[in-house]
Amino acid sequence: MKTTIHTPEILTTTVGSYSPIDWLAALPSEQAVLDATAVVIGTQRNAGIDLPTDGELYRFDVNHPDTNGMIEYFISRMGGISTAVGLTDAKAFRAKQEMSFRRKPAGVVNGPITEGVLDLFEDCSRSASVAGGDFKFTLTSPYMLARTLLDNHYGDFEKLTMAIADVLAAQVGGLPCACVQVDEANIPGSPEGAPIAQAAINRILDSVTGQKAVHFCFGNYGGQTIQRGEWKPLLDFLNGLRADHLVLELAHRPESDLDALADIDPKIALGIGVVDIKVNHIETPDEIAKRIEKAVAKVGPGRIKWVHPDCGFWMLKRSIADRKIEALVKGRDRFLGK
Repeated sequence: MKTTIHTPEILTTTVGSYSPIDWLAALPSEQAVLDATAVVIGTQRNAGIDLPTDGELYRFDVNHPDTNGMIEYFISRMGGISTAVGLTDAKAFRAKQEMSFRRKPAGVVNGPITEGVLDLFEDCSRSASVAGGDFKFTLTSPYMLARTLLDNHYGDFEKLTMAIADVLAAQVGGLPCACVQVDEANIPGSPEGAPIAQAAINRILDSVTGQKAVHFCFGNYGGQTIQRGEWKPLLDFLNGLRADHLVLELAHRPESDLDALADIDPKIALGIGVVDIKVNHIETPDEIAKRIEKAVAKVGPGRIKWVHPDCGFWMLKRSIADRKIEALVKGRDRFLGK
């Protein structure tokens, strides 16, 4: 007898990073990263997550724990960028006032940006080898990366951003994953940069061969929000993205932000954050279900296709993160009446 598998109307996923794993930090190696990735993906599958992420464990740099590798991992591997930052470079960067929470740039652009030794296919293939099914692979937005750099070559922020976009776009075609997600945490607080960010992100999305997602949040540095703003001013920006679905921070946001969701183009599926990763409180399934219910009431049935945490779990202990993951699935199921 053939068994019919029914896909839920609303799917669960995680955003990207997973909590630090003590034994990986204590004795890091390529094999340990592979083993830990298998644990992270398996933990999510066991909890019932429909589309897990690989935890981004291969990116972590003990010298830059505040961004969990989402900046330095990419910058340090691209050609044309030096990560040896001196006094003069640091002073010039601080004068920009665009990334005031950083003391110095992630790198200095001294020539044309190239792929250097960046190899996202190898990174994705490593995770795919232990994924045991579909999973999501993530990378950082060119706009966000460009803002962390001191540019001594292009002399034009848009050219710099698009140069980074070209490098990343050349790496995402044919990645062995079900979904590629671009992460952007600067635009929500800087809507004036939307046209450049949109063009750069679309350059990458156009090269993706699988599902295309874009994640937006208001920052998660040390568990704190660093960007001020709201979703409404970004509607044109969001509607112009050539993405299959959006992954939006909403659990840690005012309820008024839900009002903007109704005006997002129906061709773009909505993913809503229903788990707050900036607190240790473990949401109950009822709390998750009620958050989904409120969002559906705003945008109408059938619009919300994904529920997830607001952002990655890197700043939470594993015991907290795992229980939040379990609550996410149970809350989704409760909303759907399972």
